[in-house]
Amino acid sequence: MRHLYLAATGQNRGKTTTSLGLLDGFLRRRLRTGFMKPVGQRTIIEDGVPADEDAVLMRTIFGLPEPLAVMSPVHIPRGFTKAYIAGEVVEDLPARIRSAHAAFADHDVLLVEGTGHAGVGAVIGLSNATVAAMLGAPAIIVSEGGVGRPIDEIVLNASHFAAHGVHVAGAIVNKVDVDAQPGIATILERGLARHGIPLLGVLPYRPILSNPSLAMIADGLRGEVVWPGPDLDLVIGQVAIGAMEPRHVLERIGPETLVIVPGDREDVLLTLATAHLMGRPRGATAAEVAGLAEQAGRSRAGPGARPDVASGPARAALGLVLADGYRPRPAVIDAIRRADLFAILVRENTYTVASGVHDLLVKTHASDRAKIALIKALVAEHLDVGRILDVARPVA
Repeated sequence: MRHLYLAATGQNRGKTTTSLGLLDGFLRRRLRTGFMKPVGQRTIIEDGVPADEDAVLMRTIFGLPEPLAVMSPVHIPRGFTKAYIAGEVVEDLPARIRSAHAAFADHDVLLVEGTGHAGVGAVIGLSNATVAAMLGAPAIIVSEGGVGRPIDEIVLNASHFAAHGVHVAGAIVNKVDVDAQPGIATILERGLARHGIPLLGVLPYRPILSNPSLAMIADGLRGEVVWPGPDLDLVIGQVAIGAMEPRHVLERIGPETLVIVPGDREDVLLTLATAHLMGRPRGATAAEVAGLAEQAGRSRAGPGARPDVASGPARAALGLVLADGYRPRPAVIDAIRRADLFAILVRENTYTVASGVHDLLVKTHASDRAKIALIKALVAEHLDVGRILDVARPVA
């Protein structure tokens, strides 16, 4: 069996994305392929069994037969680290990992996915570098777009692996804006070559892989979903703050925009609801627009107010976050529902909400069919899976 250890330079660099694409590439070559996450930090319960969510994801997507206890031998739930330091964890954790690894001996290739950067896990004696060395697996390091930062991060992590005797087989740079930076792959290749690290490929940036869906927004903000809209699986393309005049809001949004707006800005909300109606494939009927205009006339925006969409083409937002805990009047909420526009009400102020959306941890879910299909296609097109198989070493 050949195996390799997929590491990263930090959180959200694209390690899981790369793992998913590589597993697909290995399986397409009709190789008996296994996946293992030796140390997991995000534990979920699946069929009554605790396991890392990435192990559950890969098992679900690819129908892998191994039990979760083998795919995810060590997971770190809340309080585990303190218990370990206090000497309350007496189990031989390295032995558990070695036993799980040995269960894949009859496979053609095993992809071992690490957690975070090379030093993550050191607090319980199981850093990525330590585990890779224990298994004798070569490491591939994933970083993200740029020039100086990815090279700096890859070199730093490579030095930690090297200090533990782990062979660094190469690096992959993810989320690269190849259109804005022609020739970036050549520059990265030359920069890493100065440190003896091969560049194994570059994955281009795609918003759908980095941005949350409306369902993730709803889960992450933990507010009240006023209206779910037509599809919670839609992915946002950008975020805009709707605290200015309605016509200025319209200038700043597009069809994939999540608009964060104080819940008492009824003029903005009604304008966005109308624009959403007008932006639908079938457009809005005169009765629908007239109905929202009537709602506007009864809103706090003042007598005679109208949705401000006549000054230019309609710009339909994807969803609304009603901030500051202000609940719009029933007539305005009814307008949002009639427009079938996603809306969630939260107590936090606009700045806090915007920061929360920016920091929202975006993970791939087995139900994200479009996202998974794109990942598979990107890896197949932009990574030489055969070359990566070549750097995977047999188990000693």
